[in-house]
Amino acid sequence: MRSGVANGHVGYFHETAFYGSDDDYRSVVVPFVDEGVAAGEPVLVACRPANERLVRDAVADPSGVVFLPGGDQYARPTEAIVEYRKLFARYAGVTQIRVIGDVPHPGVGVAWDWWSRYEAAVNEVFAEYPLWGLCPYDLRTTPARVLADVVRTHPRVAGTDGSHLPNPRYRSSWTLPPAGPTAFEAGRPLVELTDPTPAAARRAVITACVGTRLSQDELDDIVYAASEAVTNAQSHGRPPVRLRAWAGPTHVLVAVTDRGDGPRSPLAGLVPTDRTATAGVGLWLTHRTCREVTMSRDAEGYTIRLLSGS
Repeated sequence: MRSGVANGHVGYFHETAFYGSDDDYRSVVVPFVDEGVAAGEPVLVACRPANERLVRDAVADPSGVVFLPGGDQYARPTEAIVEYRKLFARYAGVTQIRVIGDVPHPGVGVAWDWWSRYEAAVNEVFAEYPLWGLCPYDLRTTPARVLADVVRTHPRVAGTDGSHLPNPRYRSSWTLPPAGPTAFEAGRPLVELTDPTPAAARRAVITACVGTRLSQDELDDIVYAASEAVTNAQSHGRPPVRLRAWAGPTHVLVAVTDRGDGPRSPLAGLVPTDRTATAGVGLWLTHRTCREVTMSRDAEGYTIRLLSGS
């Protein structure tokens, strides 16, 4: 039998919490940890160092807690999903696993788009485990647009007053967000192609990379990613397909746009799939190798942006 308010729940019990001070953080996290340890459940904490110290100093028995490398140890959500699934599988047979995690966002210097999709995707990705996950967000550092996404992706909210309530603003459906040009897109693109073949896309990106200081691995990754994005647009989008590329001394950005609607699931690219003959594994590999992958939809259609380098 699962302990606490997750008793009777099947699958992933996904909560968020919002705090504006260290005391607020402790008021949410410490009971969650102490109750789990007292119930003999695995309790995992994956927080940034400052929050880990708050937990260690305040819980009744820190020796009963598994402290994982903190917060943003996974540079990409694809890695987080792979590693967490391995970790949860080790606890096969337990009635409940409790986990607290700090999810990266721009307030701590990390791109948000794919972590926003992660927060939506894990409702399905972790559904097979008897998991109670708590994702606290610091109101002092978290941007408003991130908080809006967090509210939409968490079925439940834990309060600093000890409450655990259903979230009326949770949305089980998901849509691609709108997005304008990024800072990397200043000026005319170095290359711009309409309806390129994958081979032409590869050649164009190689041209854009001339003069950059990308490593060979980074070059190979962005060339592969651009080819996959074009293949995906031709297979699942609507023409015309437009490829643009910008470069600086240490980075290359590739944007591929088509007139289609883009993915309908937040899982796209975050987990491998064999449901389609193209782009299922390729898009996942792109997410595992590029520095950042952003998906959006606007009046021009669906755009995937691929960033490599620093």
